[in-house]
Amino acid sequence: MAYRKLGRDNKHRRSMLANLTKDVINNEKIVTTETRAKEVRKFVDKMITYGKDGSLVARRKALAFLHNDKATTKKVFDDLAVRYATRNGGYTRILKLDERRGDDSLMVVLTLVEGDTK
Repeated sequence: MAYRKLGRDNKHRRSMLANLTKDVINNEKIVTTETRAKEVRKFVDKMITYGKDGSLVARRKALAFLHNDKATTKKVFDDLAVRYATRNGGYTRILKLDERRGDDSLMVVLTLVEGDTK
């Protein structure tokens, strides 16, 4: 699987991506750069897929990736898995904003899409 290094070593990158993933899950929206958002999207989708699986192995994998944050894992398995039960992927949306003033990086809003409202 190809990935972006994001100018960081392996441990720092994994930690940053886990923290951004937790922020997306908890707040359901973050503002970040385009390259970070494209990387984080993969992990958010994977966590929601784990939640839809619902097995003990999936819960442990999610806990391991999310730095043992039980509240975030609980939200994935109890709320988001139910919300996206009938949806097959594509749980996030990237909306472009303006460039950041300091370095002209393209800023985006990464949000969770609305689930099926029955």
